[in-house]
Amino acid sequence: MFTCGPSIYQRPHIGNYRTFLFEDLLQRYLEYQGYEVTRVLNFTDVEDKSIDEAKKMNIDVLDLTEKYSKIFFEDLELLNIKPPTYAPRSSTSVDQAVRLIQDLLEKDYAYWHKGNVYFDPLNFEDFGKLGHLDKSQWPKVKKRYHKDTYPGNRWNLGDFIIWHGYRNGDPIYWDTQLGKGRPAWNIQDPAMAVQTLGFCVDIYCGGEDNQVRHHDYTIAITESISGKSMATYWLHGAHLLIDGKKMSKSKGNVLYPDDLIEAEYTAEEVRFFLIYGSYRKRSNFTFERIEKTAHKLRQVCRMIEIIKNAGYDESTGRAADLIDKLELDFRKSMDDDLDVKHAFDDLSAILKKIGRLADRNQVSLQESKMIIAVLIDIDKVMQIFKLSHD
Repeated sequence: MFTCGPSIYQRPHIGNYRTFLFEDLLQRYLEYQGYEVTRVLNFTDVEDKSIDEAKKMNIDVLDLTEKYSKIFFEDLELLNIKPPTYAPRSSTSVDQAVRLIQDLLEKDYAYWHKGNVYFDPLNFEDFGKLGHLDKSQWPKVKKRYHKDTYPGNRWNLGDFIIWHGYRNGDPIYWDTQLGKGRPAWNIQDPAMAVQTLGFCVDIYCGGEDNQVRHHDYTIAITESISGKSMATYWLHGAHLLIDGKKMSKSKGNVLYPDDLIEAEYTAEEVRFFLIYGSYRKRSNFTFERIEKTAHKLRQVCRMIEIIKNAGYDESTGRAADLIDKLELDFRKSMDDDLDVKHAFDDLSAILKKIGRLADRNQVSLQESKMIIAVLIDIDKVMQIFKLSHD
């Protein structure tokens, strides 16, 4: 799995963590199914935005990004997101990026212009296939896009930059076989993917904003060189809104995980709110909504405690079918594109039935242990019940 990580020129917010959490769920569920998963979560630490932010703060770019990298890993631990197998950075994959650019220049997919290197998408026959680009609208006059990233979800109908040639006063650059300069953002993810997993991966993930431009740029770069499909599956997580609006520092409506902890929600409740629903559909944060989802989780946790304390000598057999149904229904929902909402709601309904049996002294000690064992396995994926996973 290659999972698009954060641009660490600023601190990731809870909307970013919604994407990282669906990727964590995917990895955990694949492992629950018996797969061994190698996952890359990359860091964009050298780009236009980080350079501009470092200038504003009058600090070194890598000092700035290291600060936010540490916070990010602290948040991963808080939200029980598995650390990745590999966590490459733009700054640690420069040599690989240079090799890719050299290959693209040699194959005439890329060219030099005024000290920079650009990729010509028209030379790649399938350009825009992931984002369903209509290439008939491509302008007749050549255009070049010089920035690392552009706001919004519109296509840049032109050639995109993959190498920033050195300019006097540039605060960060490398002296390479291409000369002095730095890889542009558009070549960085391909470089980090190839460096860690090779030219072909099973699953490639990111936020929904990556579906326009970014991932099609990655496909064009890697497939132009390898001639092979970059990924078998592409998964994109939808955005989290706040009170119906996009999160923005300028609007003052950005929330971070510890803001919700300070509002007296547990880390498990925050995680549960962010995973409860379809990752493909946009979600809306309000304090009323997180309170409702937290209440649902608290109810289930109380039922689990009741079942833990059940343990009567004889079984009526009424709990046996429900025990099997716990795992079967969980797998059925999760197999349906990680349908966490149905998985949790079905689990809650089953536990209510078992809880009623326990209240009537109809759950044996052996059945109680079997139920908790199933829940422990399920919670290796969900990470919301505070059950021991040893």
